[in-house]
Amino acid sequence: MSSRSSSRRAVFLGAVSISAAVAVTAALGGPAPARAAGVNLSAAFARTSVWTSGYGGGYTVTNRGDTAATGWTVEFDLPAGSAVSSSWSSVRTQSGRHYRFTNAGFNATIPPGGTENFGFNVAGTGLPTGCTVDGLPCDGGSQVTTTPTTTPATATTTPATTTPPTGDVVDVSTAAQLQAALANAAPGQAIRLAAGTYRGSFVTTKAGTAARPITLSGPANAVLINDGPAGDAPDCPVPTAGWDSGYGLWLASAPYWTLRGFTVQDSKKGIVADNSPHTTIDGVTVHHIDEEGVHFRRSSADSVLKNSTITYTGLVQPGYGEGVYLGSANSNWGCHGNSGGVDRGDRIQVLDNHIGPFIAAEPIDVKEGTFDGVIRGNTFDGRGISGQNSADSWIDVKGIGYTIEGNTGTFAPPGTFANGYENHNTSTSPSFDNGCGNVWRNNKSDLGGVGDYAIKISSVAKCAANPNVVYASNTVTNARSGLTNIPVTP
Repeated sequence: MSSRSSSRRAVFLGAVSISAAVAVTAALGGPAPARAAGVNLSAAFARTSVWTSGYGGGYTVTNRGDTAATGWTVEFDLPAGSAVSSSWSSVRTQSGRHYRFTNAGFNATIPPGGTENFGFNVAGTGLPTGCTVDGLPCDGGSQVTTTPTTTPATATTTPATTTPPTGDVVDVSTAAQLQAALANAAPGQAIRLAAGTYRGSFVTTKAGTAARPITLSGPANAVLINDGPAGDAPDCPVPTAGWDSGYGLWLASAPYWTLRGFTVQDSKKGIVADNSPHTTIDGVTVHHIDEEGVHFRRSSADSVLKNSTITYTGLVQPGYGEGVYLGSANSNWGCHGNSGGVDRGDRIQVLDNHIGPFIAAEPIDVKEGTFDGVIRGNTFDGRGISGQNSADSWIDVKGIGYTIEGNTGTFAPPGTFANGYENHNTSTSPSFDNGCGNVWRNNKSDLGGVGDYAIKISSVAKCAANPNVVYASNTVTNARSGLTNIPVTP
């Protein structure tokens, strides 16, 4: 894959005028569809964060019937002086003070007893009124009104006067506190997230050391969300005043960080490490991301991603929706090639993660010019691989000298799938034997009757001096062609 787009999220943040009047609503696509027999939906509102001039909130849509819902629409009004400023996990339209939210593609189906959620930020303090779900009262009653239920405030994004954190342990519970902790982090500090939702731009340029790394940790229900991007982006992505990258968490020239336990979701990109070698990501959850989930970029070498779960990436740009992205395409080395003109994301280890389903591009994309990584013990669920931008395998290896072992991969529809593992020999300047010298052993592959080979080697001749090796310990089931297209090494 090549360059990345910096466009705002079209699926989650678009706003198109519609009328609250029935006639105009019909002209823009008709009223909400009638409920299927046996579907009984309700929608409950809750605020998740509160600040001086607004709040964050959302609805939980519950199917109380005995038949799966295949789509939903929630509508409500806000009083004068209040307006939805951003939203996610839905498609939003608006006419005056009337708002209409329909499901996104990934959360349309609600099985009996199941729930789906969508959220939004409001500028102003007015709460929703007149809520309907598929044209009927949200609470299932006879009146089209809703008394919103509030929950205690959690994280906020409004800048606040915050004393710069000091000490070896820094506890944070608001977005402003987290931003201050990241801006003032010092070697050896442990920043601890309380449970809650943190909305905003979270970036650090502070470095730890080998002896005193910096740790950011929290429970899985400590959730980082970035509703950006916003502002004018620089030619190459670096932290810039007035620009919000949209990244859920961004380490920029910040080596020796450990990230542990928390969740990143509903952001343009998930976690990005730029020029941040020796980054450890352990036990995080990344999901519902517009582009890639985790990206080690600008020579963020000697880093580790382990024990983590990544699902639902590429929601807006499927061809750029890798689960894990190691290095950069050589077409982007002009920005990211900070090691002699090359992005040298060397010796990165990807260990014991669960990647998929609905990773729109490859679960792991190993870029040219990177060396000697280890990809071990991972589980790949190939459902949802899109086929866009040549994404049609669990791993595409253009790097050199990688060990790929002990992984388990499966594929089942929906999706586009050619082979389990592929390599490609990309030409670069300076020249490397890209896609060569890689080793596969002890991998288990189930190609679902769709894929050709478990391991497809694009060229033997191009790697004559540094051949790829496929050991007989690899196994495959449900393949159209077999284990591999090259001789197997005992």
